Amino acid sequence: METKPIDIQHQKFRVRFRGFDIREVDTFLEQAAEAFESLHRQNKNLNDEIRRLKHEINSYKEREETFKRALVNSQKVLDQMKDNAHKSAELIIADAEVRAEKMLNKAHNRLAQLHEDIAELKRQRIQIEVQIRSIIEAHSKLLEIGKEKIKATDEEDSKLKLLTQPK
Repeated sequence: METKPIDIQHQKFRVRFRGFDIREVDTFLEQAAEAFESLHRQNKNLNDEIRRLKHEINSYKEREETFKRALVNSQKVLDQMKDNAHKSAELIIADAEVRAEKMLNKAHNRLAQLHEDIAELKRQRIQIEVQIRSIIEAHSKLLEIGKEKIKATDEEDSKLKLLTQPK
């Protein structure tokens, strides 16, 4: 059974022969009751404070757990972002390599086409030179033939002049 300050104040003792001075006992009991009541109030206040602090500690623990979860989630998101950035960078590099390869192939094809065009132009130049030589030779022969005809005509004319000259 719990003893309360009021129990101490209302406690009555039997008086016996040659017992204690009742006033001193009552004064002592009042002082003890006041001290006990003060301790009881202090104890109640401390218990209330303990309950409040336990509640506060639980609140802090919940916040700590929330922060830990947030930190773990943030780390996961950060790791995912890093992974995505690496994958994106790899894709960009791969795409750049493919485009560079295509550009290089296109340049090689263009170079090969230019070499073919140059070879075709050289062949055409040679063919045109042959045709021009052929034309020049044909015209030279025609000129020679023409000269020979003129010479033959001139000779005939001079023979005719000799024959037609009055004697």
